[in-house]
Amino acid sequence: MTFQTQILSFCREHRLLEQGDRVICAISGGADSVALLWCLYLLREQLDLKLSAAHLNHGLRGEESDRDEDFVRQLCAGYQIPLTVGRTQVQAQGRGLEDAARRARYTFLESLDPAAKIATAHTADDNAETVLLHLGRGSGLRGLAGMPPKRGNLIRPLLTTSREEIENYLRYRGLPWREDATNRDDAYARNRLRH
Repeated sequence: MTFQTQILSFCREHRLLEQGDRVICAISGGADSVALLWCLYLLREQLDLKLSAAHLNHGLRGEESDRDEDFVRQLCAGYQIPLTVGRTQVQAQGRGLEDAARRARYTFLESLDPAAKIATAHTADDNAETVLLHLGRGSGLRGLAGMPPKRGNLIRPLLTTSREEIENYLRYRGLPWREDATNRDDAYARNRLRH
């Protein structure tokens, strides 16, 4: 089974994509989001998808954030995928910088087209990390269930796909991606757990 066939099968099983859907793919430039965008790009004709992409430059990593934005712009332009870019300066508040960045990202994505589905590149690895983080914080049963494949107009087509499968697929296809240096920073709880 090919990578995109596996993703399409998961999408059909959970009714994530329907013929003619408008889909906004959230893209950071990282491996997961590049693989998701490429998969949706390959499936767009078969499912008559109106595909676009969206990137939020959080302004957290200075020039590196700008290079991520440039990478995403070039990638989308190369495949003629309409792209919306937002910019913000995220400030830590309440539950920390990661949470503030996540909230800013979802606010941005949800502001673009209320009728569109928003595809995010959460993977099986992300889901496992989320469950373990919730467990460590003393979550109830709801938190232990992890991320659902669909919540409102938000869809997660890669939720059963591992990071290793994604990177192997990108290498096989010869597709580039960006590495976020903060993913190696153990100051963040998710990174400590991952490492």
